[in-house]
Amino acid sequence: MRHLFFILIISTFGFTSFSQSANEWPLFRGGQDLTGVSVSKISNNPKLLWTFSTDDIIKSSPVVSNNKIVLGTTDGMVYCLDMKGKLTWKFDSGNSIEAPALIYDNTVFIGNLDGNLFALDLNSGSVKWKYETDNQINGSANWWKEGNNVSIIVGSYDYYLHCVDAKTGKARWKYESDNFVNGTAACANGQAIFGGCDGFLHVVDIKSGKLAHKIDVSTYVASSVSINGKSVYLGDYDGRFSRVDIDAEKIAWTWEQEKIHLPFVASPALLGNNVVIGNNDKHVYCFNKQNGKLIWKYNTGKKVDGSAIIADGKVIVGNSRGDLLLLDLKDGKRIWSYEIGSDIIGNAAVVSKKIIVGALDGTIYCFGN
Repeated sequence: MRHLFFILIISTFGFTSFSQSANEWPLFRGGQDLTGVSVSKISNNPKLLWTFSTDDIIKSSPVVSNNKIVLGTTDGMVYCLDMKGKLTWKFDSGNSIEAPALIYDNTVFIGNLDGNLFALDLNSGSVKWKYETDNQINGSANWWKEGNNVSIIVGSYDYYLHCVDAKTGKARWKYESDNFVNGTAACANGQAIFGGCDGFLHVVDIKSGKLAHKIDVSTYVASSVSINGKSVYLGDYDGRFSRVDIDAEKIAWTWEQEKIHLPFVASPALLGNNVVIGNNDKHVYCFNKQNGKLIWKYNTGKKVDGSAIIADGKVIVGNSRGDLLLLDLKDGKRIWSYEIGSDIIGNAAVVSKKIIVGALDGTIYCFGN
């Protein structure tokens, strides 16, 4: 039986309901709000169940839906595996893939460095449509449904956030920022929210494509944001981590490293009062989401580009040495680690009591009971 977990958010934006299944991880941060939370149970001592070798480097993060794992590689291939690690199909996109895929309604949406966004049939890998932007796509697509209309939203290095019809691939609107759009736009309450390389947090109305709020966060934001009600959490390239109040259009608090200022390239994970993020200074940090006070930090030994996932009271994160770690969410103490030995720059998919992650050695790893 499928176990469903429901998160209900009531705010001045209105009422929103997010649902998540322990058997699904269809977006690289788990859900549209990009909070990086899985409801799957995870063993304290997972074992390596299987590996699958692709033909090139893996920079993107795996996604899972309907018992299928989808992931792209830097030779432009999209791979679809079953949950036992057997190849179902693969598709040649024509250029390097660094962006994670999105799976929605049995369709895979994935972009490449040519700036092409593909819609592929989840069961066969056949092309449903292709949408062209004018520069590379580095971040995952997201989705939003209003009535019978489903929109696919993706950023590009052409400075635009693009909104296209999920069924046809026809453009609905383009919103122009002032620099590259590197991360994924979080979607909640009818709004698409992203931090740009222009140093602003952009809040865009999904129905119209019009700007609702533009908030100065002062510096380059390479990663994706997480949303909680009226608050947005983001790290920047100058080593600051902030909570931004959308209604007030201001930064509510900022935590900053005292001695060194290395980038937050990873995206934050958010559950309860905890917000967790890794930094290039080798540490994983856990903050109080209300006031920004540091709860704990853990030194992984190497820089952390990959985004953390929270599941079953644990933090799952990899580093550039290839260590995959389980940390206790309460105090940051290490529960388990596994030395993959190759840089992990994406985040894991945590689904069906399994941890699925790719590494720069071109291998997909699956851990579980």
